[in-house]
Amino acid sequence: MARQNLDTTGNESDGSLWARLNTMLTELYAGAISSLTVDSGTKTASATTGAATLSKNSGKITSEALTTAAGASYTLTLTNTEIAATSLIFASVGDGTNSQGTPVVGPINAGAGSATIEIKNDHASEALNGTITIDFLVLGA
Repeated sequence: MARQNLDTTGNESDGSLWARLNTMLTELYAGAISSLTVDSGTKTASATTGAATLSKNSGKITSEALTTAAGASYTLTLTNTEIAATSLIFASVGDGTNSQGTPVVGPINAGAGSATIEIKNDHASEALNGTITIDFLVLGA
């Protein structure tokens, strides 16, 4: 399974995720959504002990150094004033300094002003060995 690595502008190496998402949503709602705007400015933060704060509707979080065992999960708690309990949150994961294991996005749970994003190490035997990056997009806050 290929990972989607996004930079802080929302670009990925094989095309624009935001453009594809905008097209999909526009078609789905048959014109009810006229555009999808992602805010600007600083959209990065670093996590400490599984928690980060970034009040933007999109951004990139860099985790602390992880040693998550094979088959185990790391949970990031994101404090973000843009998130409501009814928000849809999309996330992708990439390697920061991590060079082993297979981090994949698991369940994402939204609450008023925060969300939890679970990252599972899907590798059969290797633990994670460094930082990971988690890119997110919040819709419908």
